[in-house]
Amino acid sequence: MAIDWASLAKGVAGELEKEAPSILAQALAKNNMGDLQGILNKLQEAGLNKQVASWLSDNKNIPVTKEQLRAAINDKQLQEIARSLGIPVDQALDVLTKYLPAAVDQASPSGQLAKK
Repeated sequence: MAIDWASLAKGVAGELEKEAPSILAQALAKNNMGDLQGILNKLQEAGLNKQVASWLSDNKNIPVTKEQLRAAINDKQLQEIARSLGIPVDQALDVLTKYLPAAVDQASPSGQLAKK
């Protein structure tokens, strides 16, 4: 019986996709902003209240761009996030853009981030 490597790879990628938001949340907890709440505070201070509110609600998530993230989070903090993820800053921005809304969704089933 031949192994269907393409299907296997898609399955593994799908599982990684499901885990990415929680992995991102764990990585964010390792930087000096503290956790997801620290990032949400920065985004709200930068005027991204609609995006943050959509991630905390049951409504469709409003996306955030790399440019918006770069404007909201200073370079030192971006470097720390990238280091905690083990990737370059530009790639970290891609990860944040793609997975931050889902990470907030997972961490806020009642519409608020769980307190530690």
